Amino acid sequence: MTVPLTFLVASPHLRGSLFEGAVILLLEHDETGAMGLLLTAPVRQQVSDLLPDLPGSAAGSVWAGGPVEPGVGWCLYRTPLNLEGEVRLAEGLLITSSLDVLRAVTESGQAFMLMLGYTGWGPGQLTEEARDGTWLWVEQDTPELLWEVPAGERWQAALDRLGVNPGTIMPGGAQA
Repeated sequence: MTVPLTFLVASPHLRGSLFEGAVILLLEHDETGAMGLLLTAPVRQQVSDLLPDLPGSAAGSVWAGGPVEPGVGWCLYRTPLNLEGEVRLAEGLLITSSLDVLRAVTESGQAFMLMLGYTGWGPGQLTEEARDGTWLWVEQDTPELLWEVPAGERWQAALDRLGVNPGTIMPGGAQA
């Protein structure tokens, strides 16, 4: 059984915030809180600027994964290397925080994203924000939204997958 990937799509009403036009890959969500990686914030730094001793780093790009712990790095990549420290999120999407695995990813020559920091929510916070209409949830069995859609088009592409026109989203969420 495949567990779908969950992407959080920012409401169009988050204008002027860090999360305007954001798409976040949700990694964890339970009673203790939630954590994800922002997929729409490339940074100008190159991997080689941050890690000059890393061979093959030209195949990767650097992203702001979120405002929490920006000194913590995460690597998203496609092809498993069968090393300790890699976690398979879906077919064609793996993640690691291991420098040894990152080194192996760069040596393999495959494309990767180096994410700095992450997004985080306290207990119940993400559920409340979703209830308030801050986030829309998109579930996908494959990571093509990440690998096949350019960063500047991910937000609209995610809304298209929901069949939602951003102009029809009202602020405040659903009330019953």
